[in-house]
Amino acid sequence: MSVEATLEQFGVAEVIVSLQAVPPGGMEGLAAATEIKQRNLAHYFTTSDRATRSLLAATSNKPAPGPYRVYEHLGLVLGTVNKSGWAGLKADPQVADVEDAPQFSLIHPIRPLAAGAVTPTPGPTWGLSKLRVAELWSRGFRGQGLRIGHIDTGVDGKHPAFRQKAIGGFAEFDMIGNEVAQPKVTDSGDHGTHTAATIVGRPVNGFEFGVAPAATLYSAKVIEGGNVVARVLGGLNWCLGQQVKIISISLGLRGYTPSFLTLIQALRARGVLPVVAVGNEGVDTSRSPGNYDNVLSVGASDRQNKVATYSSSQSIKRPQDPLVPDLVGPGSDVISAQPGKGYQLLSGTSMATPHIAGLAALLWQAAPAATHADVERAILQSCQRPPSMPQGRANRGFPDALEALKFLNPSAAAKPKPSAPARKPVAAAKKKAPKPGPAKKGTVKKAAGKTTPAAAKKAKAAGKKG
Repeated sequence: MSVEATLEQFGVAEVIVSLQAVPPGGMEGLAAATEIKQRNLAHYFTTSDRATRSLLAATSNKPAPGPYRVYEHLGLVLGTVNKSGWAGLKADPQVADVEDAPQFSLIHPIRPLAAGAVTPTPGPTWGLSKLRVAELWSRGFRGQGLRIGHIDTGVDGKHPAFRQKAIGGFAEFDMIGNEVAQPKVTDSGDHGTHTAATIVGRPVNGFEFGVAPAATLYSAKVIEGGNVVARVLGGLNWCLGQQVKIISISLGLRGYTPSFLTLIQALRARGVLPVVAVGNEGVDTSRSPGNYDNVLSVGASDRQNKVATYSSSQSIKRPQDPLVPDLVGPGSDVISAQPGKGYQLLSGTSMATPHIAGLAALLWQAAPAATHADVERAILQSCQRPPSMPQGRANRGFPDALEALKFLNPSAAAKPKPSAPARKPVAAAKKKAPKPGPAKKGTVKKAAGKTTPAAAKKAKAAGKKG
């Protein structure tokens, strides 16, 4: 529903305000600039008992929030307006854009009919093998030093997949959108634990399932329920404050809506690559923001090189890059972590997205000076589309980790030659006396301490003479 329609129906509406000329880059300067601008805009917002946040606060016995909330790292403001406030914001030169704030929802995975825990076997998952991530691992690129944002249902921090400091930070946002003090690293379901482990999961008993097993995850628990847009904005703002380079997003709003364009533009302006699931509703469907042309949009494929039937795909009416998703990744029958130290098999574009986010981390480690656009371009250029994948369903096809590395950093792609094994020191050999050569005619060789027959004969003759 548009802002105008919401105002006509309810008298107030929740909007996302993008601030004009809020500089990207240094977070302190950005926060200060945002604060000054939002102070000048405060009079446009209103408090209302009918606003979503007020209703949620009342039902949860919490203090009612103010008329607006500032997300300083994003350069955005979420607030409640009436008709006059809406008109004022649209006319104010400090405002770049104003959009309605519809509610996100989780892209729910496809669960097997016989759902339950599975026992993994040693070795890589089929998805890791298909992406050829081991080619990057063998060159020393496992995601070291990369920070990856994760917007989901949380994560089970006690799972062995997240040992060795896999989780660098965790935040939880309550139903109103307030950040919870000292949250426990937990999952409100199981979706977040599964996707998080696909990104950074450390090997367990020889089982390899994390694409970037040396990267660090910053996970925000933002879904589901409550004022989801306030929770998601809070999580994204927090992730930017943690200086992440990549954000894996497996949620969205069904259909196409421009409401989140300002949000994605804010991420891009801060040098962050948003990797977003396109949806699980099948042919001729998609979700926002997974259907935007300024995200790396991900669909799902199976191990037979086919696009999964549930994977969304659509042609959006726009002059450039109309097809979504941009590519497909391993999404069907993906084994990853389950809360409670187990493992489970799930399918969906939500499962494919963390594979691509992890791949981006490996590439970024190999080319630290690269931009988010460079990394994205390398992934897209590496894609191959087999005959089993129609273009309208898979777009560019399936990425190849090594080919992407060749595009991004050819010298890093050259596999170092194995060093020659060190030669064992050889003990000094004892000098052997040279073997005697053939004696010259008329000479007699005498061995030390021995009398030769010739010498004995001569001595015998000499004795006779005496």
